[in-house]
Amino acid sequence: MKKVGFALIGLLLLIVSACGSSDDSSASGSEKKTNETVTYESENGAVEVPADPERVVVLGSYAGNVEALGVDVVGVDDWAKKSPVLAEKLEDAETVTEDDVEKILELKPDLIIGANTTKNLDKFKEIAPTVTYTYNKLDYLEQHVEIGKLLNKEEEAQKWVDDFKTRAEDAGEEIKAKIGEDTTVTVMENYEKGIGILGDSWGRGTEVLYQAMGFGMPDKVKDVTEQEGYKMISEEVLADYVGDYLLISQYNDQDNSYQESELFKKIPAVKEGNVLKADAYAFMFNDPLTLDYQLNFFEEEFLK
Repeated sequence: MKKVGFALIGLLLLIVSACGSSDDSSASGSEKKTNETVTYESENGAVEVPADPERVVVLGSYAGNVEALGVDVVGVDDWAKKSPVLAEKLEDAETVTEDDVEKILELKPDLIIGANTTKNLDKFKEIAPTVTYTYNKLDYLEQHVEIGKLLNKEEEAQKWVDDFKTRAEDAGEEIKAKIGEDTTVTVMENYEKGIGILGDSWGRGTEVLYQAMGFGMPDKVKDVTEQEGYKMISEEVLADYVGDYLLISQYNDQDNSYQESELFKKIPAVKEGNVLKADAYAFMFNDPLTLDYQLNFFEEEFLK
């Protein structure tokens, strides 16, 4: 069955190619440019990719990285589209999943970016050069520069990284001058099956708080998130993990009634009003567009 599936994709590719081909020798410069390729050294080996990709499908958490570098995303997953930070830039992109092989074929991408866990990678490689990344194998800033290399935008990516690091460090110093150098912050998300306590590289503002601005996390949080990057706990023990401040990455379309419980209200950070509530959909990723949004949020919330 797998061979039949590949054969079908190959046939569809021939049809798409035939429909889009032309004998006109005066093809535009952009069309000629698309045919140029370079060798990109991915984590899985060398891949021939477009020198300047123009139609990218993203099946992972990297849509904001691509858009921040000015490259058109033509297909993206639903999670990225749910982000109010990314929604406007992704308005014209088709919503796709890793199972939408034929739909992605119809989008005629010249590059597909996915996660190492994305399904149907062999089929996607039949459609366009496909590059995958393992989440957190590189840190969040190195990841952006790496995507810059892939898109022939490394210089632009590095320039943004250098600027962001300076701005975040300055913001961290200003905030800590107001609330205390040794102030600790806990980041959490609530789910149907419990509460997630997040480490220093799990999106939701954690990279900005802990890495870029230099805030500390409670020792207990550090201990339980060191291996997996997060820890699921019950509401009954939440107080044990909350530092001087609590950042709640909150989904407003789910039940958040736990915040009305006496158990929650007795947490010292809650009693003192040291709770920041962020839109979880806006805080989910760690691409440049989202990171800038998060940095502005922290400056406003801590310094207001």
